[in-house]
Amino acid sequence: MRIISAKFVKGIIGTDDVLYDGLPQIVFVGRSNVGKSSVINSLANQHNLVKTGKKPGKTTEINFFLINKQFYFVDLPGYGYARLSPDEREKIRKRMVWYLMESKVKFAEVVLVLDIKAGFTNFDLEMVQLLNKAGHHFIIVANKKDKLNQREISQQLAKIREVSSAEDIIPCSAFTEEGIDVVLDKLFK
Repeated sequence: MRIISAKFVKGIIGTDDVLYDGLPQIVFVGRSNVGKSSVINSLANQHNLVKTGKKPGKTTEINFFLINKQFYFVDLPGYGYARLSPDEREKIRKRMVWYLMESKVKFAEVVLVLDIKAGFTNFDLEMVQLLNKAGHHFIIVANKKDKLNQREISQQLAKIREVSSAEDIIPCSAFTEEGIDVVLDKLFK
């Protein structure tokens, strides 16, 4: 699959027509600061499609990006970021749970983005449990592989496999774009 067009459509905080317009939705979830926005930008081959900030936790809405006028990349807020107020964190958590569990949207795929160096956190394990409970198939994109050597990558991937039920774990680097083509191939097999 070659992505030739990508544009921001809208951010939502609840039910909206965009959820049910019939276009497939590929959903991206991950802890704040794992490079989720950078992965989406690399996949879309656009550096500024998804806004990235120096401070994690910038995304608070469910953001829809129309790709090739055929499907959406859906960017969920990052989870686990402590600088938000407890009330704001809870609103975001409820928004994500509603979308993933109660919105009745059938996702084309769910992509869980991890920082390969950090591996799974308790927040990631909670997300895996949520995805499994909802019956969503998901792949894991282990981002930031450029920060590790080959031996460290192998060790971290083994740890991720040990605690994950995911069949597909793809190491990549949004920074160098190594592995991005493998992610695209997996999404559009």
